[in-house]
Amino acid sequence: MNAVHGIDIRRRAAPSDTGPVDRLVAAGIPLLIARLYAARGVRQAVEIEPSLVNLPRTDLLLNASRAASRLADAIERRERIVIVADYDADGATACAVGLRGLQAYGADVGFLVPNRFEYGYGLTPEIVALAATEAIRPPRLLVTVDNGIASVDGVAEANRRGIDVLVTDHHLPGATLPDALCIVNPNQAGCAFPSKHIAGVGVMFYVLLALRAEMRRRQSSIAEALRPALLLDLVALGTVADVVRLDATNRVLVAQGLARMRGGALQPGLRALFEAAGRDPARATTYDLGFVIGPRLNAAGRLADMSLGIRCLTTDDPAEAERAALELDRLNRERREIESGMTEDAHALLEQSPPEKDAHTIALFRPDWHAGIVGIVASRLKDRWHRPAIAFARSTEHGRIGEVKGSGRSIDGFHLRDALDVVSKREPGMLSKFGGHAMAAGLSLAETDLPRFAAAFEQIAREWLTEAHLQRVLESDGSLSPAEMSMALAESLRMGVWGQGFPAPAFDDTFAVAEQRWVGDKHLRLRLARETGAPSRLDAIAFNQPALLPERIHALYRLDLNQYQGLHSLQLVIEHWEAAS
Repeated sequence: MNAVHGIDIRRRAAPSDTGPVDRLVAAGIPLLIARLYAARGVRQAVEIEPSLVNLPRTDLLLNASRAASRLADAIERRERIVIVADYDADGATACAVGLRGLQAYGADVGFLVPNRFEYGYGLTPEIVALAATEAIRPPRLLVTVDNGIASVDGVAEANRRGIDVLVTDHHLPGATLPDALCIVNPNQAGCAFPSKHIAGVGVMFYVLLALRAEMRRRQSSIAEALRPALLLDLVALGTVADVVRLDATNRVLVAQGLARMRGGALQPGLRALFEAAGRDPARATTYDLGFVIGPRLNAAGRLADMSLGIRCLTTDDPAEAERAALELDRLNRERREIESGMTEDAHALLEQSPPEKDAHTIALFRPDWHAGIVGIVASRLKDRWHRPAIAFARSTEHGRIGEVKGSGRSIDGFHLRDALDVVSKREPGMLSKFGGHAMAAGLSLAETDLPRFAAAFEQIAREWLTEAHLQRVLESDGSLSPAEMSMALAESLRMGVWGQGFPAPAFDDTFAVAEQRWVGDKHLRLRLARETGAPSRLDAIAFNQPALLPERIHALYRLDLNQYQGLHSLQLVIEHWEAAS
């Protein structure tokens, strides 16, 4: 197997019906932007209108009202509530949204986030036991956020102890649902909520909307104490960081959150994270959330304890927020160093013991790998080889001697969670647990079963994937004329809501490379010339280049703004290039 070669640049097909473009233009959207939206499936201007009135109704989310009623009862009775969070950015933001929302109503609420190295993922019986021995007082109600749909044993243990459980989750349900008092998950059977891609933080946000409606129905004197809009910065962060599909609902949530950040209305901890990263929240973008802020928050769950990240997002003390953000920034630098070494190890393993030439998957294990970083390594392998990839490390959880934990990333056409489900059915008992999404999933199994798992996983990929799936395709929105290459367009695209399932625009053209020089040892600063009468040369940058570029290239690029000493200039970011004849 070789790293993917012969990458195709294909121009994204424009809709055969010009109606969507015409309707978008009639609504006041510039023609070029209208074409970009239409190529991404937008048919009406309302689909990109970021107004909260365009969000689906709360009553469409199955059991949201029932969950709200139980929460309102707990608030009125002064029952202790404990939120059980996941240890990634979605789980941390969902927990912070839940804490801030319930605290606004005066709830007696705390949180518990499993340490991935001791307890693993989700509401396990051990976590229930830990919650039941809380120093403050035992809870009467547990609320899971971004987890719980697979916590059959954990919910059973809570029921045995007389503790009610509300599950709020967005992961795909398994064959058996936990016997919780209430499950709120848009992906459960019978749920009419139109967005099946809403993140865990979005689910918790909707539960709070339902709670406010319930408090109004009860004519509570504190019904208006909760202002959900104040939490949208956290909702946007968790949604983008979890790489869920940016459907119409998620685009509204993200756009609203970004607007609050840009307007200065963001939580102290989020502001501190922007400052620690050297970014300006007044110019916040989805890139900032996904690649700058999200990784710093995730670093706590990967290397230490996500309690640090949750405290950062829930404190109202700017000094405490700054301390937490600086520690998260330090952990992120440490994470990058560990990740770099592990990724080099992975590539070396593939070179020393290459899989079969026509291998459809990658499954790698090293006993000294860090369990919190294997997901990133899998992502790097998937990007380089364009194959579903899983990286494994030895489990550090209590009672899991001899077990390994894997984290996988996938490609289009291969639903990773469903593939693991098939493995579990073909090899009964081999997987002790698994779960996730189409593009990312996790699993645990005995170290001695790794060869058997790799073979079963590969077999499923051979059944599901064609050669076309294994060929990487980069989509382009076509050529830009010299007149269209403007700072105004770059700024408009920069401030848009782009991400998974709604990709940022990229264009392709042929250029002469007029100048090139190294910056930072591995990046190329370029001056490019168009061969179509462009009035001036264009600044560009190509990151992580192993060698100088040829004299002429055909390039896939994004329009961006280069900021230097307070000045902005147009810049092309080269995503991929090929020599042009």
